[in-house]
Amino acid sequence: MHDVTKSAFRHRPDLHIGTEGEFKGWRTWVRDTFESHNGPFWHRVEEDGSVRCAFRVEKKHLNGASNVHGGCFMAFADYCLFAIAGHELHSPGVTVGFACEFLDAAREGELIEGTGEVTRAGGSLIFVRGQLKSGKRTLFTFSGTIKRVRRKGSPESNA
Repeated sequence: MHDVTKSAFRHRPDLHIGTEGEFKGWRTWVRDTFESHNGPFWHRVEEDGSVRCAFRVEKKHLNGASNVHGGCFMAFADYCLFAIAGHELHSPGVTVGFACEFLDAAREGELIEGTGEVTRAGGSLIFVRGQLKSGKRTLFTFSGTIKRVRRKGSPESNA
């Protein structure tokens, strides 16, 4: 495994690693109550250093037509942005730009997986693009921009 990806999530006290079930060994953040309530959303670093995110569709993820709610796809894709950018993002960050396309529907019981790549990482901005799939079906594509946030009082913010 790539050295950078080994340590990408090492210094995260809010990182929880699943200990049982389908997502045993996968990681999730427990600091974000919105994601915890709407997920759970999970991620792991693959052998090639890429990041794979996933969640299993439950009844709570569905809209009135019994398909995954568009807002759920968007919330999961935002989670994916940060998981995919984890090896570049060494401080807190916020989403400052997000674009998406809805391509297909998903139903209860399906496994939704998110993958992607960092297309550019600069001093303050990280650009990411990705897709959500169920099996071989592409459901949703997205791109987003994360802005690194410097903590007040840190040496970087006083420079």
